[in-house]
Amino acid sequence: MTPVDHAPHAAAAEIAGLYDRHAAAWVRRRGTRLIERDWLAAFRAALPAGRRAVLDIGCGTGVPIAAHLIARGCRLTGVDAAHAMLARARAAFPAQRWIQADMRALPDLGTFDGILAWHSFFHLPPTDQPAMFAVFRRLAAHGAVLMFTSGTEAGEALGEFEGEPLYHGSLATGEYLRLLAEHGFSVLRHVEQDPGCGGATVWLARREA
Repeated sequence: MTPVDHAPHAAAAEIAGLYDRHAAAWVRRRGTRLIERDWLAAFRAALPAGRRAVLDIGCGTGVPIAAHLIARGCRLTGVDAAHAMLARARAAFPAQRWIQADMRALPDLGTFDGILAWHSFFHLPPTDQPAMFAVFRRLAAHGAVLMFTSGTEAGEALGEFEGEPLYHGSLATGEYLRLLAEHGFSVLRHVEQDPGCGGATVWLARREA
């Protein structure tokens, strides 16, 4: 990816529009292969006993991650800012709850036993990411688990999707650790650039306080 010299970059404001314009291409590229299977198993195993209400922030079309969780008994509330992606999720899984919203301005959704922000949270500028930890805490029931992906160091970078810039932002690892602890989350597992999961940097945490 190409580093960005100023923050926030204009491409950060175009994420929802980018996925709206290219939803069909995303479906084609993403496919149904679930390289996240081991992390999702860890996420489900860490859910409080007998509790399966999961919030998927940046759920996209619901395939394959939400589909995997639904098939294993989770009750899904999916949130995405891109209408075209969310419309596919609603059509595929009408029994679940799907909400179009920016993750930074979520409506009152209640609390959840698990919160997932997989390859979505890292589309926020670094300046917007710290405030999300208060949102995670508000949405997390006591004992709930939180799993999200991030970068490995502070900064911004641009990828490319269908010929358009695709924005990513990250805080430093130490800052994520501080924010999680400050908001009552303990880290259960953290792997940087996991080779078994496409190089994703993954955090799995539990709300303890």
